[in-house]
Formats: sequence, C-alpha cells, structure tokens
Amino acid sequence: MASHPQRTLFTRFIPAARPGEAPGTWARYYERWAEITLANIDPDLVELMPTLARFVPPAKVLDKHVYSPWTEGRLDALLNGSGIDTLIITGGETDVCVLATVLGAIDRGFRTVLVTDAICSSADATHDALMELYRSRFSEQVEAVAMEMVLESWR
Repeated sequence: MASHPQRTLFTRFIPAARPGEAPGTWARYYERWAEITLANIDPDLVELMPTLARFVPPAKVLDKHVYSPWTEGRLDALLNGSGIDTLIITGGETDVCVLATVLGAIDRGFRTVLVTDAICSSADATHDALMELYRSRFSEQVEAVAMEMVLESWR
C-alpha cells in the first residue's frame, strides 16, 4: 500500500443508521447488535484509521453495507475494464468480510493473493479454520502468502 497507494482500494463496512433499519435478516442483526449502529457509535469508528487514511487519495475507499464488497456492484464497476487480474487481499475478520471478498474474487476469476500476516479476526478458532480452508480447499485459487513475499514480488 505505501509502495503503491494509487493501486490500493479500501473497503469499509458501514453499519445501519439505527437498529432494525436494514433489509431482511440484517434488521434482526442490528436489533441484536444495536450498539454498533451509526446512531450509537462514535462516527470516527467507521472512518479509516489515520495510518491508512493518509493514503487516500490516491487510494480509493469503497463503502459497503454488507460483508461482501461485490454485492452492491460498485467493486465490479471499478474493476471491469481496468486490466486488473490480481487482487491482493488484507483486512479484518478473516471469517466474515475477508471470506466474502475472497469468494467473490474467486468467482470472478481473479488471481487471489491472501496476505496471511495482514488479516485478522476477533475469533481465533474460525480464523484458524479459514486459514486451513484457504490453504487446502482453495489451494488452486488462493495464494496464501506473507507480506514480505508480496512486497518482494511487487518490486
């Protein structure tokens, strides 16, 4: 990212404004987790961390309201016709948002590079299970590598 901010895209999860204000089961989700709605959190919590925000621009930010950055169509619109064939994926919640991003990238045929030391989860057990899944079940479609290898290859 610091080496190539113009080729960096941050996806940012934006929760519902208020409990119950979302389609389908998301309404139930925000009723259960009302404390994370925009009405109940510090607005700065949905902003990029300052260490990342300093790259914008030229890096771009794509807001999303569900786990997957693909569902709302804006990521496809950004990538279609761009000549990009490889996505390097980092981020939070290995077993939720990262998973949704990886599966969408696979479905669209992108070379998918998952940076193993630049992802995390709030649940160690499912993080570990997903790391095993990425390395075994998706071994032909996901390259799970350390950041050092990405940076060496990108030079």
